[in-house]
Amino acid sequence: MSYAVKEIFLTLQGEGMQAGRRAVFLRFAGCNLWTGREQDRAEAACTFCDTDFVGMDGENGGRYQAEALSDRVDALWDAGDRKLVVMTGGEPLLQADAPLIDALHARGFEIAVETNGTQAAPAGIDWICVSPKAGNHVVQRSGDELKLVWPQAGIDTDELLGWDFRHFIVQPMDGADRAGSLRAAIALVHTDPRWRLGVQTHKMIGLP
Repeated sequence: MSYAVKEIFLTLQGEGMQAGRRAVFLRFAGCNLWTGREQDRAEAACTFCDTDFVGMDGENGGRYQAEALSDRVDALWDAGDRKLVVMTGGEPLLQADAPLIDALHARGFEIAVETNGTQAAPAGIDWICVSPKAGNHVVQRSGDELKLVWPQAGIDTDELLGWDFRHFIVQPMDGADRAGSLRAAIALVHTDPRWRLGVQTHKMIGLP
């Protein structure tokens, strides 16, 4: 199998429980909830995505086989151990599979994934972060971290807390009413402290 990759870059994880950790981001092209084209956003199953995942024209983008892709990821890691690769998108679980997971593990990487949860995660991923989108059936209801972008009409937060995750994070939705989203997220944490507030620190400090 070959993999369509939008971009690969070294940065710091900006979100969730691993925020601040050095990581190689492996962004796959394509998503099953939105084409990525602005003209389709209003009718998409997810209307608030803030990421460009269309095409393969980003930094280190292209089409790869598993070994070549793992080599490219490894080449970007130039300092010590505790290697971390974050598979993201788009929707990474449309493409990530056992050969790629095995190849990345062979190079010493811990593998994290950020997914909308509509695809089941293959075995071997070390850190699973699911970010559910209202109105879409989530099949991946277990993992390490559930990250709820908030507010979203039509999501039952009590139901989410019944899923099998170690951490439950509420993240203010980016957009025109950022201040209102932040107030709503803080209010949710005050209402039920099983939630923990998370913010997009990479945007605050100017990292990709």
